[in-house]
Amino acid sequence: MRLIVVSGLSGAGKSVAMHALEDLGYYCIDNLPVNLLPAFAEELSKGEQPLHKRAAVSIDARNPAASLHDLPEIIQTLRTDAIVSDFLFIEADDDILIKRFSETRRKHPLTTDQISLAEAIGREREVLSPLRRCADICIDTSRTNLHQLRDLMRQRVDRRPTQRLSLLFESFGFKHGIPTDADMVFDVRCLPNPYWNPELRSLTGRAPEVANFLSAQPEVKDMYQHLETFLARWLPEFEADNRAYMTIAIGCTGGQHRSVYLAERLAKHFGNAPAEVLVRHRELS
Repeated sequence: MRLIVVSGLSGAGKSVAMHALEDLGYYCIDNLPVNLLPAFAEELSKGEQPLHKRAAVSIDARNPAASLHDLPEIIQTLRTDAIVSDFLFIEADDDILIKRFSETRRKHPLTTDQISLAEAIGREREVLSPLRRCADICIDTSRTNLHQLRDLMRQRVDRRPTQRLSLLFESFGFKHGIPTDADMVFDVRCLPNPYWNPELRSLTGRAPEVANFLSAQPEVKDMYQHLETFLARWLPEFEADNRAYMTIAIGCTGGQHRSVYLAERLAKHFGNAPAEVLVRHRELS
């Protein structure tokens, strides 16, 4: 049986994630009380023919603090030979959340006559911070629209092979901010920049012309080789430590050329490894 537990900040995209899982055939329950999770999992998995082989539940900050504190341990106890569970945490920047609530005119679940929207978001972030630290994967939707989040749920979560690492290489631009959901961040701004070549400026790291330019640079060759060697050495250690998801973020100035080129090369190389390998270019999308 596959069980996915979704938590995170209100307005960050939990509902979109749950709807995507429901469309993929998961039996979904919104805002399940934490203390009912073990009974729910047992009910689904018992018997020779489980009622639903794939299920997802969402849990939010309206649960008692003591129950939220117990959630990581509960999820760990559910991980048996019969149940494969993934714990997702979805978040976004405060200003993005405020904008989303303002646009939709929906009420934050923690707001009252005495608690403003900004204060409610801060309180919710504080209450849920222990869950974020123990999540299998954190997804930051600050620069992700609902269609991209649906794709992430389908490609990264639903398609992750059982007991295998899901490895994502993500390019980004430092001028747009570092991805907060990255497990490792590599800065490649020191490399020769195709942007200063007028013929290459409008292209991306996916274009053959840019790839040819970068592959001819000794510094780029060295950077790629060092990244490949480092990841080849340490990724198996993370996988042996029962990590289900890893996000490797590679950043250049604008996220158009150098980071895209290296993310593509690394994804292609590690695509032959015993892991599910994906590549995402944040600024290109």
